[in-house]
Amino acid sequence: MDWARDGADWPNRETSQFHRVGALRWHVQRMGEAGRPQIVLAHGTGSATHSWRAMMPALARDFDVIGVDLPGHGFTSAPPSYRMTLPDMARALGELIGALGLAPRMLVGHSAGAAIMARVALDGAANPDFVVALNGALLPLPGVHGQFFGGAAKMIAMMPAVPWFFAWRARDRGAVEKLIASTGSTLEEAGIAQYAALFSDQGHVANVLAMMSNWDLEALSRDLPRLGRKLILIAAEGDRAVPIKVARKVTALVPEARLIIQPKLGHLSHEEAPEETAALLAGFMAEAAHPQTAP
Repeated sequence: MDWARDGADWPNRETSQFHRVGALRWHVQRMGEAGRPQIVLAHGTGSATHSWRAMMPALARDFDVIGVDLPGHGFTSAPPSYRMTLPDMARALGELIGALGLAPRMLVGHSAGAAIMARVALDGAANPDFVVALNGALLPLPGVHGQFFGGAAKMIAMMPAVPWFFAWRARDRGAVEKLIASTGSTLEEAGIAQYAALFSDQGHVANVLAMMSNWDLEALSRDLPRLGRKLILIAAEGDRAVPIKVARKVTALVPEARLIIQPKLGHLSHEEAPEETAALLAGFMAEAAHPQTAP
């Protein structure tokens, strides 16, 4: 994605910043008053900061909110494909958090972004009160979605024409709408248009495939119990990409974790119901500020 070409109508464009940390040039969006409790947001595979287009302004009423484009996504530059692993991406995000001098009270990740945020906390790059997984892909996925990560994605990523084909296919708005619908979510026209812009960019698609082909959640699943009460799971009842049973399995691994279910929403629940999701996060932050009220 090229900022000069593709960033003109990017959601919340006026809040965008670019930061060079190590070999990466990061696209970061930040809003809310400095000095307020900080919340850092990480989107899921194939997405970007546009995913928080409505939720960030809602959170910014009370918090200092920082959203990032993950490596190789949106307007953040890409590392070598073999560095698109969970540990490497978490390490890079931790370095960004350090370089910006952030002390986040809450790390929030959607889907695969939840795994990255969990790894950031587990590795000590941040010490938040809570790690919130929104429809978090924290365990190896069952079924066809799981099969596409790892081996299948690795084979596909090795085919040079594949990113071009995906990008060409994304020019068909109907194909993008079907892809969104397959997650169980329904988005407004502006949201679909942003996903279409991302999916029609060959570089973005190639980086997404590289990430998927390098993804391995086995070590994370072993380490998750260390998060204990810090881990909060928000799972949508109608999620077809990361079924709600994944969150239930995580609560079996981490008995101290909390599970909140959002009814009648899909995988992109934070985009479908941004105010509702922001209110949940604000409630957790209020709890951290007044721990005597915690359950």
